[in-house]
Amino acid sequence: MDIRNLKGSIVALVTPFRADGSVNFDKLRELVEWHIASGTDAILALGTTGESSTMTHEEDDAVLRCVIEAAAGRLPVIAGTGSNSTQTMLEKSLRAQELGAAGLLLITPYYNKGNAEGICRHFETVAGAVSIPCLLYNVPGRTGCSISPESVERLARHPNICGIKEASGDMSYAMKIAHCVGPDFALWCGNDDITIPLLSIGGSGVISVWANIMPRACHDMVTDYLEGRRERAAATAVKYLDLMNGLFMEVNPIPVKTALNLMGREAGPFRLPLCAMSPANEEKLRGLLEKAGLLG
Repeated sequence: MDIRNLKGSIVALVTPFRADGSVNFDKLRELVEWHIASGTDAILALGTTGESSTMTHEEDDAVLRCVIEAAAGRLPVIAGTGSNSTQTMLEKSLRAQELGAAGLLLITPYYNKGNAEGICRHFETVAGAVSIPCLLYNVPGRTGCSISPESVERLARHPNICGIKEASGDMSYAMKIAHCVGPDFALWCGNDDITIPLLSIGGSGVISVWANIMPRACHDMVTDYLEGRRERAAATAVKYLDLMNGLFMEVNPIPVKTALNLMGREAGPFRLPLCAMSPANEEKLRGLLEKAGLLG
């Protein structure tokens, strides 16, 4: 399935774990079915929210295979295959392509960072070796480095780089790269709280944490905006803004998995260094979920 012309809500899917820390594939399949039924436009597996950083390569393969098989061609599945080692990212990307991913999400080289030329080559190495489209992932709060606007301009011209997930939260940066947006390069919002502003400068949609718990609302909000019902889209964003922000009161994906557990979706525990959120914050989160009508 081609993601080059995709628009809407892409869920950055959690990875459910069992009490012993193993992947709960039954619950993973249930989540995929729920998202399909709720109008989610694509699934991103193995992203930050999916806790891939604490999973083995074999577990990554098993999770991606499970999601692709459960989706059964009903919506695209994008694989997060990033690494701070370009060679590792290349190997993971080729494997994801072999497993049937519709596209790849490629992160900047966290920790070792790289200079501007190295960062460009990091992405170009993978994009030039695979035949499925690639999305850049700019999230300096996580990685300690950003893709410069000049590098985005260069990378946007690569025939196999079809867009960017912009998760800096910096609207000034987003404005500086907005001129790159066109039929061959899409801008995807990586921060739920500024989805509407990003859409207003040509964004295609959101790669969303919030969609894990409110997939229909997230899909409808983006669709409303893209189809011209902008006041209704803005009203939805404002209505659920506190909840969107509440999903980041502790490091992601701790709050969103906790929310799913409170909702009875059984996302399970975390892998260290992530652990259960504080009781005080869990109570705040419970209040936000009750206000949104998500708890019985």
